[in-house]
Amino acid sequence: MVRWLSDEEQTTWRAYLWASQLLGEALDRQLQQDSGLPQSYYVILAMLSEAPERSRTMTELARITRGSASKLSHAVRKLEEQGWVTRHRHPEDGRTTIATLTDAGYAVVVEAAPGHVEAVRRNLFDQLTPEQAAQLGEICRAMLGKLDPDGPPPHIGVC
Repeated sequence: MVRWLSDEEQTTWRAYLWASQLLGEALDRQLQQDSGLPQSYYVILAMLSEAPERSRTMTELARITRGSASKLSHAVRKLEEQGWVTRHRHPEDGRTTIATLTDAGYAVVVEAAPGHVEAVRRNLFDQLTPEQAAQLGEICRAMLGKLDPDGPPPHIGVC
């Protein structure tokens, strides 16, 4: 038996879809205009900037960025061409590749971050009360607990 959405659930679902699409587009547009970066590249650089020694295995980076191995490899190759990332084999496991953020790549993240954070604040958090922001965090962590079979990255946590 199909559990159809109620009218209210249908309205909420469509509002969520539209809002998440428009938010992604707004953030991507801001990064492209201000820094010349697609949001997907910014996320890769940011996740490397937060890692110890600004390095992660490609497997870990794919998990954190929710990207396929082939798309991530293509993106990292483009970032390597810019001189922002290097890749090398793990010294103890030659099958594992490590991506490392270069000083030039770190400078790109440092320059892009303030505009990106302002766009996130302006397009998301400025519309919410502190209580709504807390509820949104709880809702997202609850969804991630169900949707992410490998568990979210450690910096996200789950309710």
